[in-house]
Amino acid sequence: MADSESGGRPALARRLAAEAVGSMLLAALVVGSGIAAVQLSPDQVGLELVENAAATAAGLFAIILMVGPVSGAHFNPVVSLVDAAFGGLSWRDAAAYLPAQVAGCVAGAVLANLMFDRSAVSIASHHRASGAHLLAEVVATAGLILLIFALARSDRAERAPAAVGAYIGAAYWFTSSTSFANPAITVGRMFSDSFAGIAPASAPAFIAVQVVGGAVGYGLVRLFYPPTVAPGRLVSDPRRQADAPHPSRERSTLR
Repeated sequence: MADSESGGRPALARRLAAEAVGSMLLAALVVGSGIAAVQLSPDQVGLELVENAAATAAGLFAIILMVGPVSGAHFNPVVSLVDAAFGGLSWRDAAAYLPAQVAGCVAGAVLANLMFDRSAVSIASHHRASGAHLLAEVVATAGLILLIFALARSDRAERAPAAVGAYIGAAYWFTSSTSFANPAITVGRMFSDSFAGIAPASAPAFIAVQVVGGAVGYGLVRLFYPPTVAPGRLVSDPRRQADAPHPSRERSTLR
C-alpha cells in the first residue's frame, strides 16, 4: 500500500489507525480520570468533577497534538460528518472514520477499567437522559462544532488543540450533562460503571441530540463563516502548505 494518497494526505489505513488510537486514548483519559477522581476524593462530587474535567482538558490537548497531523484528530463522528458536509473529508472516508472512532472509544473504556483493576467490561448504571441533559448535549455539541470550524475558517487552526481542550473542560461545568458532545465516547462510556459512565438506556437519546447539535453547529458555521476557496481542517496539513505557499491562502484545514 502506498504511504500516502494523491495530494500528500496520509493513506486511509494510517488515518483510521490514528483515529482508533486517539479515540482509545480519549476514552481511557475520560473514564480513567473519573475512576481515579472517585478513589482520590470519595464522596466529594464537586472535587471529583474538577479532577475529571482538568485531566480531560489537558489530556485532550495532548492527544490532538499526537495524531492530529495524521488523521485530523476528529475522535468524534459528528466532527467527521460535518467535515464531510463542508467538503474537507470525503463521505467515504467519513463513513470509515466512524467505526474506528467507536471501536477506539470502547477499547479505551475497557483499558481504563483494567488499569484500575476492575472488570474489563462493566455496564454503566448512571441514567442521564433527562430533558435538561439532552438540551445540554445539543448546546455542548453545537459549541464544539462552531469552535473547531470557526478556527479553521479564520486561519487559526493551530490553536485548536488548546481551544478544544479548554472548551471541553469548561463544558464539564456549564452543561448539566458534563458535555459528552460525541457519539463515540457516549458508546464507550456505556462499558464502564464508573463516575464517567452512562447507562445504555440513556445513550440513544444522547447520540440523537448530539447529531442535532452537530446540525446546529453546522448552520452557525455557515452563518458566521461563509464558505471559502479551501475547506478547513483541525490541524495543519503539510499538503496544503506545499500546494499553497502564498500567505493569503488557508494554511490549515479541518479534519
